[in-house]
Amino acid sequence: MNSVFGNLGIVGLAVALTVLLLVGIKGGGKVKPLGWWPCLILGMLAGSAYAAAGGVFKLIPDLVGSALNVAQGIVPGVTMPAVALTLAIIILFKKLDTRQVAILGIVFWYAASGAGGLWGTLSDAIANLGQQVA
Repeated sequence: MNSVFGNLGIVGLAVALTVLLLVGIKGGGKVKPLGWWPCLILGMLAGSAYAAAGGVFKLIPDLVGSALNVAQGIVPGVTMPAVALTLAIIILFKKLDTRQVAILGIVFWYAASGAGGLWGTLSDAIANLGQQVA
């Protein structure tokens, strides 16, 4: 036996992370609500799982990709690294609640994965971690 739940799979991981974010942000049960950093990291892991899971989960990366393409159309010449850096600045410096941090974590992961360099390396590491957990 390699894990508590057996072979979770990437789709199972995407479902579990989605549920964790949906119910964990508000809390109310025996465990305290998720904090800022866990929401960011879990959002990035969820974005990675969505991209890897495909199927219905592919809608999220496709929607984010379309929105980023629109942004690049509005501001011609803006690169994916610039979008990723802008999202990082917003995440770190704007007062956001944990739900907003989780959503921006998903969007940031998608932008970071297309940015290359350090951003791409970080995104690849998160994607690999998601695959290993699954």
